[in-house]
Amino acid sequence: MRAFIGIDFDESTKDEIKALQHHYRNRALKGRWKHRDNFHITLKFLREVDPGQKKQIDAILEDICGKQEPFTLELTEPQIFKGRDSIRVLWLGVSGDLARLHSLQSEIELALEPIGFEKENRKYNPHITIGQDILLDDSFERIRESIPAVHFKPMRVKDIYLFKSEQIDNKRIYTKVSRYDLP
Repeated sequence: MRAFIGIDFDESTKDEIKALQHHYRNRALKGRWKHRDNFHITLKFLREVDPGQKKQIDAILEDICGKQEPFTLELTEPQIFKGRDSIRVLWLGVSGDLARLHSLQSEIELALEPIGFEKENRKYNPHITIGQDILLDDSFERIRESIPAVHFKPMRVKDIYLFKSEQIDNKRIYTKVSRYDLP
């Protein structure tokens, strides 16, 4: 199965992200937009996972998460990764207890490397993708200024998940496979 490890959001946070996404979608000439249920923060992309590796992943993540305490994050204003002729990615940033988030992500990276999951070479940049390959009808900066500011409520990270990623009816679907609690 194609999989990744990530942090999910409660329903009200997903609704707030979707509402913000709607403002940009209304100003887009084209783009690919993330489905509401697919909003998440990726901790580690795994690519393909076989059944034997899944058991190892479960054991490793249960151990790592069992030693962690819940922490608080907040979503920040929209940002972009530019493409040549479009916005490659429209995303929300993350603030709050970033030291704890980075520590958790780093532990996961290091612990999964011995079982066949290469360590990511890029610096970890936690974010929530809300759209990709977007062409807007005006500059991103002007559109962002015209949209009412959204103040996301702080969210308590009490668990993380192993997600399965599938293409179903031309839609990318993320399904929770395993949950790991931060006691």
